[in-house]
Amino acid sequence: MKFYIANDHAGFGIKSDVIKILEEKNCEVVDLGTTSSERVDYPDFAHTLSEAVLKDSESFGILICGSGIGMSIAANRHEGIRAALCHDAYTAKMARAHNDANVLCFGERVLGLGTIKSIIDTWIDESFEGGRHAKRINKIEIEQKDG
Repeated sequence: MKFYIANDHAGFGIKSDVIKILEEKNCEVVDLGTTSSERVDYPDFAHTLSEAVLKDSESFGILICGSGIGMSIAANRHEGIRAALCHDAYTAKMARAHNDANVLCFGERVLGLGTIKSIIDTWIDESFEGGRHAKRINKIEIEQKDG
């Protein structure tokens, strides 16, 4: 599995741990920044990562900020991105199985490393169920195009 990862200043502290978790699962990781805790604007990094995931259709993304909310909002502005803000293994499982999410978002200020690891493990182990869920995902994409 290939993951693009990006963060703002509020997600910088945990990013190296997240990369280590991914590499221990034999995932390829491409770090899109930021590379310090100096204040930056999260939409810039959400847009860069979303564009990378859209160009590399077999990849996934991880966005980290303080709460995960801003990153998920910015990423979901891109047609074809289904960014899910996850708080535990269950939300990660449902994001993959039912929503075919391709970008995982979470907040460094609201989750501990153990929870983050369980979210990532679940994300990697889960796959999209398709079936009735595929019809719903298609409706999301159509509504974006028409809206």
